[in-house]
Order: sequence, then structure tokens, then C-alpha cells
Amino acid sequence: MASKSEKKYRKIKRTHIVGSLIWFILFAAISACIIVAAVQMLLAYVIDTKISSEYESLEYMAKLYENGKAAGNEDIYAILNEEGHGYVITGNDGNVIYANGENTISSEGGPVTLPVKDEQVLVYRDTERGYVFPSNSGRLALDLNAFRKWMSSDLDIEEKDPEFIDVNNSILNLPIWISFDAGEGEHFIGKAIFRANRRDSIMFVTLIAVIAVLIVVILIAMLTEAIKSFVRQRRMLDLFFKDMVTGGHNWTWFLVKGEQLLKKRIHSNDKYAVVNLVFVNYRNYCMCHSVAEGEKLLVSVYKKINSYIGSREMCAHTTSSNFAILLKCSDELEAGERLKRLIGSLETIDPDHKFSFQAGAFIIDMEKGLGGRRFTKDDIDLDTAYNNASTARTTLDDNDDSGIAFFDEKLMEEHKWLDTVQERQQAALDNEEFLVYYQPKYDPRTNELKGAEALIRWNSPEFGIVPPGRFIPIFEKNGFITKIDHYMIKHVARDQKNWLDKGFKCVPVSVNVSRAHFVENDLADQIRNMVDEAGTPHEYIEIELTESAFFDDKRAMIRTINKLKEYGFAVSMDDFGSGYSSLNSLKDMPLDVLKLDAEFFRDENAGRRGEIVVSEAIKLAKNLNMRIVAEGVEVRDQVDFLAGEGCDMIQGYFFAKPMPGDKYEEKMAEGKAEISQAEADVSAP
Repeated sequence: MASKSEKKYRKIKRTHIVGSLIWFILFAAISACIIVAAVQMLLAYVIDTKISSEYESLEYMAKLYENGKAAGNEDIYAILNEEGHGYVITGNDGNVIYANGENTISSEGGPVTLPVKDEQVLVYRDTERGYVFPSNSGRLALDLNAFRKWMSSDLDIEEKDPEFIDVNNSILNLPIWISFDAGEGEHFIGKAIFRANRRDSIMFVTLIAVIAVLIVVILIAMLTEAIKSFVRQRRMLDLFFKDMVTGGHNWTWFLVKGEQLLKKRIHSNDKYAVVNLVFVNYRNYCMCHSVAEGEKLLVSVYKKINSYIGSREMCAHTTSSNFAILLKCSDELEAGERLKRLIGSLETIDPDHKFSFQAGAFIIDMEKGLGGRRFTKDDIDLDTAYNNASTARTTLDDNDDSGIAFFDEKLMEEHKWLDTVQERQQAALDNEEFLVYYQPKYDPRTNELKGAEALIRWNSPEFGIVPPGRFIPIFEKNGFITKIDHYMIKHVARDQKNWLDKGFKCVPVSVNVSRAHFVENDLADQIRNMVDEAGTPHEYIEIELTESAFFDDKRAMIRTINKLKEYGFAVSMDDFGSGYSSLNSLKDMPLDVLKLDAEFFRDENAGRRGEIVVSEAIKLAKNLNMRIVAEGVEVRDQVDFLAGEGCDMIQGYFFAKPMPGDKYEEKMAEGKAEISQAEADVSAP
């Protein structure tokens, strides 16, 4: 299957030059036919014109014979002989009655229309010099092949036929026999001579030459245009494959020519490493210097890479600071060593700077292929191979140092899982495969149920229960998370309404809303409308925002929070202290609830310093009129400490792990958590 780039490349190759060549060949063929037809038409016209005078003379002789015969004139043959034409008179039985001159009438004859005669006349070919003959089209024609053979013989003109050609007067004599009805079943068949002199030949040849020259001129013009089209096509291909920054090759060239190279090597035992090489410091360099200086540096990097690779290897500048490389190698170890040496030389390409380069590589094994079988031409997909290399390179994103990463089976499985999730996500949503789980929140002093958090699980028919960590990060990257947010809000609102109708003592349930949603100006209205559609009072729905969301558009965030509070929804900040904490955010954001990140309670080495941080965070939240929720709490000592510090609610395995809606109903019915340290379930679900 050809890639899109290869299809475009083939289309450009066919553009102009193929069309021009087709038109050139077609026109040349038509021109040849026109020349042949023109020659035949001109010959027919000349022959008809020359024969016309002969026809009139022979017609006169035929009438003279008919009249003389009727009058009984015995001297009629002598009178006819004085006319200087050869003739033959036949009876109604076809036998010759009289002949003047040699009878060379051929049996090959047929009707012909002459310019001087509207009706057809019967003519016969001459047996000795039968170069003029009646054609099937009803016109006189010249047998050019027979004439050419006669002219090409080794005999002199006089030896060939002195009566046929008068060399001194440059006259060509070509006979044809014309038959006339002479009455009483007799026929007068006269010998007409087609005579062409030098002037006729010159005019004929000149006319044909003019036609031929015109056609040749047109053909030359078309050939010139075809050549120009070819040159334009080459220029288009150069532009199609040219990288405007480095002046070298671009990604399209790499894709098209790379696949061509691999297909040529398909039956070899070679291995190739497809490499995504990234210039890590490029943006910083441009900021400190200029974009123009940065592009000059990219040119140097491109030239350096090309000086390093061999004849059956390739390099192209793809995007910004990315380069695509195709390296021949025996195995992953050799590819790694070569890339290490290349990166080492690139790090010091400018003596005044120390740069970093990261490479992701994917090994194409022509013998084994991807599934343990030998490659075929249809298996070669350089675009996918490069994506795999890029995926491997992204594993180095957390570090700005130089490095090399190879695409392995684990990454392949992750890549397949990513594709699987994205293929099934919409169907899973439509089929309501996503389940809402609830994790209760308890007051650490009274063990009373004070709230809950709605959490998502995926009950896949194929994979079973899939934890959120396996699909939520994918949804956050591809934008599907916004649909999940809507799904969760609608389902929680319906559940709350159902429980209220059943008479349960409901508590607020927090629902996570992704930061991706906050680009929408009407987010608060959307949430209100979904909850109102379910008929649930707003105080039973709490909107939970991750701390990282507060570092996007702060004004939009504050505007949305204020509107949510205006509609009666509580708003909480999740994961406070997870690494992005900002006291400024607490100062500016009108939040109702602050959730302390679980990492505060999972670090065994935090000790007294950790307790001080948690204690001060609780005091700060209290002073800002916010309620405190501590999540991830698993042991009694943590519960006692938080209770003593005034923490409002605890969410963690000490009290309860996430559970389906029917189990949560039981917790609501109980109202209080009856639990001891010995009963605490501290194992992961």
C-alpha cells in the first residue's frame, strides 16, 4: 500500500510530462496519417485533372466511331487512328473487333467518378504500366509501392521503358484504359495517358514539403514544450523534496526515498534503525540568540549528520529541531554505538556551547519483521516505524540531557493499548461501559459519612474492569476526557436524585472536571443544565478541580468558579501539595474545599516535618473558610493526627475503598463507619 506522500510524488512525476508526451505521440501519429492522406488526395486530384482532357478526347473518338459505324463509313478506323490514341473495340461477346496499338487492357477494372463526368465511368488498369488504377473509393489512385520498386531497380531509365519516361522533357507517362458504350453492345475502350512534367512534380513536392514542414514545426514545438514540462517537473520534485530551513531534504523525501531504499533491500539480511533525533536545546538557543542563528545551527547539524552517514543511509530535517535518520546496522548494539558517537560529535558542534541531543530508534529487521516472519514490500511502513522511534524518544522527555532510547516490546504493547483505547472509547461511552464508583469521606472525629468522591471504572467486555490509570491519561491527551466529565456529572446527578427519592440521607458527591474543560466560557452553565435535567439539588454536587488547572487561564478559572458558586455548587481543589502548590492560588480562588494530596501520608520518612506542613495547611484553609479533606489515609495514627488538627473529612482505605453504587447505598444507610485498625483494609483494590 503506497503512502500518501508516495502517491503525491507519483502524481507530480506524471504531471505535465506524461500529458505532453502523450499529446506529442498522438499528434505525431495523426500528422503521419495526415501526410499520407494529403499525398493520396493530391495524387488523386492531379491524376483526375490530367486524365480529364484525355477523357474528353476519348469520348469524342467513341462518339465518332458510333456515328461512323451507323453511317457505314468504312474509313472510320483510319479517321480514329489519326487521333493518336491507342484503342480497342469489343463486341457484345467481349471479343476484340478492332485494336489500334498494343492491347494491354487488364481485367482489373472498376467504376470511377471523374471531375468532368458526374456519373461513373468504367476504367481498366494497364497490364504493363499499371501504376494508375481504380480504387475502391471510386477515384483514380497511384500505386506508390509498385512505382517505388520500379524506380529503385538497377536499370537505366531508357532500359526500363523509353515510352514511360521522356528523360529529355522530364515527362512521366502513366496509362489507364477508359471504356465507352458504342451501341449495339459494343464498347470503345481508349487508352488515356496521365502525363506529369517537371513543373507538376515540383509543385506537388513543394506542396507536400510545406505540409510536412508545418507538421514538423508543430512537432518540434510540442517536443520543446514536453522538454520544458520535464524540466518544470524536476524543479517541482526538487521543491517537493526540499527542506526550506536547511536547504537539504525534507520529511517527504525521507518517506518516499526511504521506502524505496528498504524495498530494494527487502531480500537482504540488513537491519535498519529508523531514528528520531531531537536537538534538545534548540528553543533556548533561539531565545538567547535569534531564530536566524538557530536555523544556521540546524544547517550545521544537518551537514554534520550527512557527513556521518553512508551511501545507503539517509537523513532529513523534519520539523523544528527534529531530524529523521535511516541507519544501516547489524543489531541494536551497533545502532546504539553509532548514535552515541554521532550525538557526541553534535554536542560540541559549536565550541562555545554544549548542546544536548536525544534519539529514539526503531530497528527494522528484514529477516524477522514485526511478527517473527520475513518482511514483504507491503510490510514496509516508514511512517509507522518513525512514529515508533518518536515514541521511544518521548520516554526521555523528563530529562534534558543527551540520551538514546529504543522502541521495545513494552512500548509496542503500550502503543497497541493506546490505539485500542482510542478505537473503543466512543463505543464504550455509547454502551455505558464506564461505571461510577463512590469512595466515602468520613469525619475522623465522629466516623460519620460527610461526603463521597465519584470515581470512574471501565467495565470492558473484552478486558474486564480497567482501572482509571490505564485510560484516563489517554483521554486527557486526546481530549475525550471532556465527554467523560459530562458522562460522570450526568450519572452522579441521576444517582443522587434516585437516592433522594428513595429517602436516603444524601451527602455531597464530588466529581472531577478536567482542566481541558475550562477553555469553555459556558462550562458553569453546562454543569448546571446537566444537573437540572436530572432534577438534583445543586448542593449535592461538588465540582472538583485538579491543582494543575489553576495555572492555565486564571481569569477564566475564577470566572467559572464564581458562577458555579452562584448556582449553588461547592468547588474543591484536588491534589493540593502535589508539586504545583501556590499560596497565590488559594488567595485568588474562592474555593470551598481543599483536598490534601495522598503523598503527604504515604511518605514514611516525612516524620515531624511532614506533620508540621499538614498542620499548617489545615490552619491556612480554616482561616480561608475552606473545609479540609485528606485523601490516601490508610492507618489509625494518621486518622488520629488529622482529627486532632481539625481535618473535616478523611477519604482513604482506612475507612473504605471505592465501591459500586449499590454498596455505597449500604454505607449511606449505615451513616457511620464502624471500623478498627484491625479491620482496616489497606490493600489496593
